[in-house]
This record gives sequence, C-alpha cells and structure tokens, in this order.
Amino acid sequence: VQLQASGGGLVQAGGSLRLSCAASGRTFSTLTMGWFRQAPGKGRDIVAAINWNGGRTYNADSVKGRFTISRDNAKNAVYLQMNSLKPEDTAVYYCAARTFDIAPTPGSYDYWGQGTQVTVSS
Repeated sequence: VQLQASGGGLVQAGGSLRLSCAASGRTFSTLTMGWFRQAPGKGRDIVAAINWNGGRTYNADSVKGRFTISRDNAKNAVYLQMNSLKPEDTAVYYCAARTFDIAPTPGSYDYWGQGTQVTVSS
C-alpha cells in the first residue's frame, strides 16, 4: 500500500486546514486508516482513525470537537478536517493504514505515508 499525504501548511490559530491521504496498491476499502502527528522532539501520537466503511471513528481527546476524520472509498482517500487550530497542533502529520480494526498505537499500523507539515502560528 502506498500512501500520499497532502494539504499541510501554515495557518493562524483559529483557522482550518484539510489534510488528504491518497492510497494505492491494495483494496483501500478493506483498510483501517489513521492520522498521526509528531511534534519536534516528541513521539508519534494518534490523532484520529476510521474503520473500513467509516462506521466507526476514534479521536484523541486533544482534538475532539475540532478535528473530523472521514473517508471516500470510491476515491481511495481519507481526510482530516482540522478546525479551531491551536499552536500546539503544530506537527508533521502522517496517514497510516492497517488491516485490522482501529488501534491507537503507531506500531499497530503497517503502512505509512511521508508526512505533511502543519504549522499553526499564534
């Protein structure tokens, strides 16, 4: 599975961004997809995840009510809508995929994209 994340950029606090992740190489509709982020000097943490048909989602406490994960299996894509952005959301954001159900740890994911930088200025 090849994953390509895009949509990052520089935004002011309170603004919005939409990240996209395009997948290829395997039946996308069978995969659980996740978004992770890694700030400088910190570990990689889950932001959100969505199961194969979009029927279940997971959101980290730090982004609940602000970020929304969604997917379009017809387009082999997963999205992360980020609203009310804060400076502490600044990080490299990665999309990832796994065969089984939603899991919160990065080590549980088998496939990774290259990451896209999100910078939120105060």
